[in-house]
Amino acid sequence: MTQAERTATFEDWLDGRRLSHLSTNAGTDRIAFQSWRNFKEAFAPELIGQAVEETSLSLGRPVRNCIDPFAGSGTTSLACQFLGIDPLTIEVNPYLADLAEAKLATYDIGCLINDFAAAVDRASLTCVDAPLPNLPATFVEPGVRGRYIFSKAVAKRLAALLDSIEVVSSQSNQRLMRVLLGSIALDVSNVVVSGKGRRYRRNWQQRQPNPEAVDQLFVASVTNAIYEIRRYENRKAKGYTLLRGDARSLTPTKGQYDLAVFSPPYPNSFDYTDVYNVELWVCGHLKSFDDNRALRNATLRSHVQVKREYDVPEYDLPSLTQVLADLNRVRLDLWSRDIPEMVQSYFADMATILKRLHSSLVPGGRVYMVVGDSRYAGVTVPVATVLCEIAGAIGLSCIAQEPFRSMRASPQQGGRLELLETLVTLENV
Repeated sequence: MTQAERTATFEDWLDGRRLSHLSTNAGTDRIAFQSWRNFKEAFAPELIGQAVEETSLSLGRPVRNCIDPFAGSGTTSLACQFLGIDPLTIEVNPYLADLAEAKLATYDIGCLINDFAAAVDRASLTCVDAPLPNLPATFVEPGVRGRYIFSKAVAKRLAALLDSIEVVSSQSNQRLMRVLLGSIALDVSNVVVSGKGRRYRRNWQQRQPNPEAVDQLFVASVTNAIYEIRRYENRKAKGYTLLRGDARSLTPTKGQYDLAVFSPPYPNSFDYTDVYNVELWVCGHLKSFDDNRALRNATLRSHVQVKREYDVPEYDLPSLTQVLADLNRVRLDLWSRDIPEMVQSYFADMATILKRLHSSLVPGGRVYMVVGDSRYAGVTVPVATVLCEIAGAIGLSCIAQEPFRSMRASPQQGGRLELLETLVTLENV
C-alpha cells in the first residue's frame, strides 16, 4: 500500500508533534494546510482530539458529528475529517469560508494540476491596463494623498492572475487558487495587518514589492497546497457541511449532534472584518461599501465600530448585571459610550448560539469553547463566568472552566495587564 492509498490519520496530520499546552498555536503553521493563510488560532488542533475523546467517554460511544459555529480557517472541521467525524461548520466571512472549504474539499489531483498550469500560463500572457477597478481608491497607486496598498505594477499581476483563475471551470479548483492568491496579497502590499487594524510598513515608499514576486509567491503557495492535498487526501471522513452566513441564525436548532468545538469572537472591540479586509476586496467578496457594511452587520456584536441595535439577554445573570453596573459607572471614561450596550448585546448573541446548540445536541453531548475576558476603564468583563450563567439558564451544565492562557490587553482596553482566556466545557443534561 502506498502512502497515497493508506488512510491519513489525525496523528499523521500532526506529524508526531508534542505540545506542552493545548492553548498554544506555536508551530501550527508547520502542520499541513495551516500555512495556507496565517490565522491566529485560539487553540491547538490537539484540543479537538481531547474533546472528541472526553465526549466519547461521556456518551459511551464514539462521537459521530461535530458543530463549529465560527469556522475561522476551518481547523475544527479539518481535524474532524482526520478523526472520522462528520463536521458542520458556519462562517460569516466569505474569504474565511472559502479558505475553510478549500481545505475540506476533495480534489481530482490531475485536474487540479492541469488547471493550475493553465491558469499560470494564461496569466503570463495577460496585460491588464486598469487593474482591480472595483477596489476602493486607497488600494491601487496613485491611491489617496499619495498612499496606496498596492503599486500599479503589483496590482496588474494580481488582476492578471484573478482574471485567469476566473476562467477555471472547476469551482473547487477555482476557489483554492483564489484563496491562495488572496493569502499572498498582503505579502506584496505596502501594509501589515493585525488585530489592531491596518498600518503602512516602515519606509514603504522606498521598499516597494517586486511585481514578479506576485507570480512567484502564488506558484509556490499553490504548489505546496497541491502537495499537502495529495499527501492527506485519504482522510477518515471526507464529507462536510459548510454554511455561509450568520451563526446566530444558522446554528442548527434540530438534529442529533454529539459535540461542538469553537472559539467565538471576544468582546474586545476588534472588528475582525478589518483583519481580512484586503483579501475580501482583492478576491471579489466585497464590491461596494454597502457590501462591507452588510458583512459587518452580520457579525457578532463584539465591537462598536458599526452602529447597530442593542439588546439584552433574556435571562437573570448576576455577573452580567454587576459588570453593566460597573461599566455604566465609568461610562464617561470609556473611549466609546456604547461599550456597555455592546457588552450586553454580545452576551445576547452568545445566548442565542448556546440556546440553538442546546436544542441540537444529544443528551450527554458537549460544548468546548475557548473565550477571552475584556477590560474597559478598569472594569473586567468575566466572559467565561457570564457564559456559564447563560448555559445554566438554558439547560447546559458547566462542568469545567479551565484557565487556558493570558493575553495582553489592548491599549483601548486599558493597557498592559493580562486578561484571562478560558476553556469552558458544557454538557447537555
